[in-house]
Amino acid sequence: MSTNVTSTTGSALFSTIASNKVEELWASWYIYWGNDVLATGLLFFLVHEFMYFGRCLPWFIIDQIPYFNKYKIQPNKIPTNQQQWECFKAVLKSHFLVEALPIWLFHPICSQLKITYGVPFPSWKIQFAQIVFFFICEDLWHYSFHRLFHYGWFYKNIHKIHHKYAAPFGLAAEYAHPAEVMALGVGTVGFPILYAFLATKYASLPSIHLFTITLWIVLRLFQAVDSHSGYDFPWSLNKFFPLWAGAEHHDDHHHYFIGNYASSFRVWDWLLSTECGDLARVNRVKNANNKNEKKHKIGK
Repeated sequence: MSTNVTSTTGSALFSTIASNKVEELWASWYIYWGNDVLATGLLFFLVHEFMYFGRCLPWFIIDQIPYFNKYKIQPNKIPTNQQQWECFKAVLKSHFLVEALPIWLFHPICSQLKITYGVPFPSWKIQFAQIVFFFICEDLWHYSFHRLFHYGWFYKNIHKIHHKYAAPFGLAAEYAHPAEVMALGVGTVGFPILYAFLATKYASLPSIHLFTITLWIVLRLFQAVDSHSGYDFPWSLNKFFPLWAGAEHHDDHHHYFIGNYASSFRVWDWLLSTECGDLARVNRVKNANNKNEKKHKIGK
């Protein structure tokens, strides 16, 4: 049943009909706080904390259960509780000291770029297309900076921290140097901002909603944590969507300390010949065999 909500915020964007429960809760959040900047900042910060650590919790529990060891990619390297605790403290510290300020500054950017945050939300088709666009762009950004961080000075002084754990686990997804957190974080928030800027220039582009950006960040957090989980199940997404990287792809990166730089998709490492691990070896043998067969046919 539709609910009529009346805004007490300065924007008056919520004096409309909420068509579903999610929209009603979204509008109620802004109405409750009565300050759009505070509401957005608090929303983003709490969503980030609850979704990140909430997604890490199942992997922490799985690490305690020997039954799941058969799905562990590096079964002889189960993280200890001490490692988990030290990682948790370091990541939480980073969230408050590195990520908190940019989160609280996001709403003024929304106002400048006309990012909407009232109800109703855009159609699910528009949101889906925008999130797919962000995933593709962010993955190329991640690949580029991640590969850069493996060169000389950058690895020694920045990225080496993230490679403390040769067998990653969920909490280690954001265990990194502040410079790396900020550089890779630009890819997460930067492309929605870029899209919003382009939407102000080109009327053919549908505007972006703050709820879409929130959903995108949640999905990106889940992907980052899952790729560091260290587990590859028969029902993992990469088994149904071959382009998806998943833990299998990223675990090899931590194991070999090089290659497999992309985060979400395998395509960039495949195109740019930076695959590593057993999969890369299989592909190299396959490509070599194909080349030999072609030469043999030409020789005939």
